[in-house]
Amino acid sequence: MNSFATDTAAGPEELLRLKREYLVPCVYHFYKDPPQIVAGEGCYLFDHAGRKYLDCYSGVTVMSAGHCVDEIIEPAIAQIRTLQHTTSIYLTEPVLRLAEALATVTPPGLKRSFFCASGTEAVEGALLLAALHTKRDVVIAMANGLHGRTRWAMNVTGLAMWRTDPFPMSGVIHAEFGNLAALEAALRNFAGRVAAVIGEPIQGNAGIVVPPDNFWPGVRRLCDEHGALLVLDEIQTGFNRTGRWFACEHWGVRPDVMAISKAMGNGFPIAAFLTTDAIAASYTRPSASTYGGNPVSAAAALAVIEFQKRHGLTARAARTGKVLRAKLAKVARRHASHLRPPHGLGLMVGMAVTNSDGEPSAEQCDLYLERLKDAGVLAGKTGPNRNVLTFMPPLTIDEDDVEKLIHAMETCAD
Repeated sequence: MNSFATDTAAGPEELLRLKREYLVPCVYHFYKDPPQIVAGEGCYLFDHAGRKYLDCYSGVTVMSAGHCVDEIIEPAIAQIRTLQHTTSIYLTEPVLRLAEALATVTPPGLKRSFFCASGTEAVEGALLLAALHTKRDVVIAMANGLHGRTRWAMNVTGLAMWRTDPFPMSGVIHAEFGNLAALEAALRNFAGRVAAVIGEPIQGNAGIVVPPDNFWPGVRRLCDEHGALLVLDEIQTGFNRTGRWFACEHWGVRPDVMAISKAMGNGFPIAAFLTTDAIAASYTRPSASTYGGNPVSAAAALAVIEFQKRHGLTARAARTGKVLRAKLAKVARRHASHLRPPHGLGLMVGMAVTNSDGEPSAEQCDLYLERLKDAGVLAGKTGPNRNVLTFMPPLTIDEDDVEKLIHAMETCAD
């Protein structure tokens, strides 16, 4: 039994009882028989019984530097002992040092930051900024995108399962992801009214969808022609997940506004939207965020940036991602009746699961998730049909761990 196991753990049955009694029913978990996760270390998680799991989902790309990494948590602990919280209305150093550090890794010109606590807030703020700057009232979003759960963020979300608002906003239009003609038609239909075009450079919850190479340069051109701002949601793709600091760099495109979160804090809640000097100048009326730039989260995020630079995670994610996709492709060829070839960039990888007729199969995907869990690997599932196995491990994963994942996949496929 691993030393992380604890006799004081409540156990899954008790926790599920508490969930049924005290949580809102919309909260759900993976797995028919979920383990109680009690600890994490590097690329691994541990359950209440001491069982070890290779984490190939990273808390949905949050733990990109790995779990409980001393180089990140020690600066945060030191900050907790010094100053745990004020708010954005007071002057503190960590958040300003973080803003300065972000300007060294974000696309050129995106140097003005507004900090908040979640990716959803960052998207809301980015769209508000676009409306303030352009004085326009329409937003074009991408079909099957996912941007959050507050009202504006939910309405620009294109995945039906996450659009629970019963009264959709009239000023949000959706265009097919990867289709420049559809986007251009929407811009023309609402000529002079579009404040922003928003999208994920690579769609995460849509099933790890990489657009055609000409798409984002074309979107940039169309936004410029129609006076709309380009807002990119790099909440899942940011901080080297795709083998670049930000996925938009694969296409040489700089957005006007960029939303970031998740991996920036490596488990500490923090988010931001960034923009240029000229666009930031449109947002002058007083605003604040109670937890925006919290000193502890800011200290952790600073440590994350230094950790990713020190350990060369940009190149490592690109290199290991190629190895992972090549090995998964061999698995897919051997089990072509129900596994499609892997797709993605860097360590953001999807693999569609089908039934024997070649149709998307959520049931078969769930079976894979259960079998992988029982084999000691935690993966994700995405896609409009919830049939895409998703692998987004910590960027520190090594090739031995990749082999463990591949062995588990082969075992589950047999």
